[in-house]
Amino acid sequence: MRNLSTVLADCRNSSRKGEREINMSSSRSDKTEGTHQSIYVDRDQADDMRVFVTRDTANQALQSIIQVHFEKTLEKKRQVDLQKKELWKLFMVFYLFLAILLVGVLLSNRLKCRHSWPPIALCALAHIIFYVAMAQTLRAVNGFKYQRRCHKLTLALATEKLKALRGNPADSVSEEDFEVHYQEPHDDYLNKFQRKWALFTLFLTATFAVMVSGIATTLCI
Repeated sequence: MRNLSTVLADCRNSSRKGEREINMSSSRSDKTEGTHQSIYVDRDQADDMRVFVTRDTANQALQSIIQVHFEKTLEKKRQVDLQKKELWKLFMVFYLFLAILLVGVLLSNRLKCRHSWPPIALCALAHIIFYVAMAQTLRAVNGFKYQRRCHKLTLALATEKLKALRGNPADSVSEEDFEVHYQEPHDDYLNKFQRKWALFTLFLTATFAVMVSGIATTLCI
């Protein structure tokens, strides 16, 4: 499960990197759109010095956050789709190779039971190569899916705050009412990545067992 630990670590690192990118984008947007924004401090709140902004300022900030995270969600979706296409290509090449190997063993008249080790070794090598390639691709897919989930959660939170802001009749709102932190899913969401790795390993083990038994049965019986 070393690969799974690497996936989860990369997912979290990529998410934190994405959070920094979102914060930079939001700050640039605020500088562009909020040149004449009104921000003031409630002096009566001596303990926490709550910051208040105008309704329009908060509305523009939330709309900027929603736009950025919506674009990021679409970007991650495209990256997931591209990686899935690569995944299917690997499947097709792998199965094509196994089919050619099995047909070659079935049609050969020279191969006997004592010659079963070379095709079995070739089959094992193909499985190892396929495992490495699939692990890298699946790792990228899981990473993009995790980042997409983070952006969707942040987008949903920003949308809820925007709805609450529009339902608030006050002319000014506190910073807490429109501040949106980068969201991450619960640990339960990561369990499906573990299930995928388990199914992936089980699939390769079953495929290898079927191929070895097929080659041995063809040559030795």
